[in-house]
Amino acid sequence: MELIQTIQGAIDYMEAHITESITYADVAKSLYLSGFHFHRMFSMVVGITPAEYLRRRRLSLAGEALSAEGGKVLDVALQYGYDSPESFTKAFTRFHGITPSAARRSGAVLRQFNRLSVKILVEGGDSMQYRIEKRDSFSLLAAVRSFPNAVAGDNDNHEIHNFWMECGENGTLNVLKSHATDGALYGVCESISNDRPDFRYGIAVQNGDDALVPDGLERWTVEAGTWAVFQCIGRDEDNVIGKTWEKIFREFLPQSGYEMLDRADLEVYGDALGEGVFCEIWIPVRKKA
Repeated sequence: MELIQTIQGAIDYMEAHITESITYADVAKSLYLSGFHFHRMFSMVVGITPAEYLRRRRLSLAGEALSAEGGKVLDVALQYGYDSPESFTKAFTRFHGITPSAARRSGAVLRQFNRLSVKILVEGGDSMQYRIEKRDSFSLLAAVRSFPNAVAGDNDNHEIHNFWMECGENGTLNVLKSHATDGALYGVCESISNDRPDFRYGIAVQNGDDALVPDGLERWTVEAGTWAVFQCIGRDEDNVIGKTWEKIFREFLPQSGYEMLDRADLEVYGDALGEGVFCEIWIPVRKKA
């Protein structure tokens, strides 16, 4: 329930400040979450990013202001965060299908995007399979890159996928595999609880602390803790990772006895995971109080 309350709190905050120049980072700060963790959580539960929610709500309200209230186009554009009539007209037309000027005419048909209310939806009888693992701290050897927080939870963004492809093409994956001690490849997402606009993502292998670090790679220490582990069944082209993340946020976290910590999480790839398993997702958790 805490997760649902958090998402509802985010929506309430955005609605209260809908005409102000706020971003997802401001919403995250109001909830005492890192921008990365909030952006991914909101996107997975709601189905659109926080920025998209703000955009749709502002344009919906702008349509009401022009149609029902007879507002001036420039005034409405400025009220809902657009710097010029041109940028407002372009966004408005793309959303509503008509220009702002046409929206002021009698009988104009507009698109409405209502304020959301988040609730738990109980459907079906299938349970989501997971296991709980406790691990000591361990060391990874990683190729690391920073990505904007807006990448988190956005299934239409392929920057991290492209990073994997690049590492395969330039030989980095082969170098990593040659230093692996357990035969697995890891994808590591670092969530940082501050105002940073980006997060670090690593492609890594498990490797001892005293081992030599090759050029272009770095040491990444994963702290000890408790993990909830979920298997992604299927193929990469079927977006099995994205679908599993959605189930984690929409089904497991709202209804289980665990809460996800704002810490690094893992994707684990390897032949030993089992037939049909594309990868495993490891999220850091603790029992709810």
